[in-house]
Amino acid sequence: MTPLFVALGDSLTEGLGDPVAGGGWRGWAPLLADALGERPGDVPLVNLARSGALAAEVAQEQLPRARALAPRFASVLVGANDTLRAAFAVERVAAALDRTHGTLSAGGTVVLTACLPDPGRMLGLPAPLARPLARRMRAVNTVVHAVSARYDGVHVHLADHPWVADRATWSVDRLHPSERGHRLLARGFHTALAARGLTAGPPPPLTLDGPPPTRTGSLMWMATRGTRWVADRCTDLLPGLLALAVQECRYGLAGSGRLLDAAAERATRSALAALSEPGGAATMAG
Repeated sequence: MTPLFVALGDSLTEGLGDPVAGGGWRGWAPLLADALGERPGDVPLVNLARSGALAAEVAQEQLPRARALAPRFASVLVGANDTLRAAFAVERVAAALDRTHGTLSAGGTVVLTACLPDPGRMLGLPAPLARPLARRMRAVNTVVHAVSARYDGVHVHLADHPWVADRATWSVDRLHPSERGHRLLARGFHTALAARGLTAGPPPPLTLDGPPPTRTGSLMWMATRGTRWVADRCTDLLPGLLALAVQECRYGLAGSGRLLDAAAERATRSALAALSEPGGAATMAG
């Protein structure tokens, strides 16, 4: 049977930021798929990722389709959209990720994951707005680390990778990698898989075949798609985020900001402790 690679997740895996001629997106997943076998095409890719997907939606909608395909490899990159929702709850994210990882791993699939950069920092938000988002992203990343570890997944520490700080690796929206960023992410996964003897081809090349992001492109994106994206996020997130910012300032002035961090850490520990046991205690992973 031909090995298959199925990609689950949101716009990061859909390929946003890496446009192809004629329209549409490529992204890191096709680049990695071509490097998994001895020759490009030896390991076909089925990309189920959908822009805007939340962790629970991946578990409910994409997981059944992926499981039916019985893939050799599957990637699960999701959670950033959850942090940008007013109704964020780390326990829901943890339950969804555990269900997705556990189901795929039980079928013998090698599951790929990555921890994600802080969206507030990427967008350059003011500190009172950025800190609550950073706290949420830390919670999601802690869950991703822990769930990947308990199912022996292949994990890339994307949030801590040096190239994350390089503006050239991000697209005009500052939330999705540019072509170079997608190539670096594909190579990061290839390196992690190769360390386990799970790849047969050379690493994905870093040579670009598309134009790098430009200031003009950034302005065009904000004038078209970006305006709609900001409006959508403001409708859902902004009222709650402003309340979080007020709370952040109040605690900061009182010198007790660490209490907010401690509360988030307790919630994350509780979310992981509530997961069904796969044969051992759920533990926090750094």
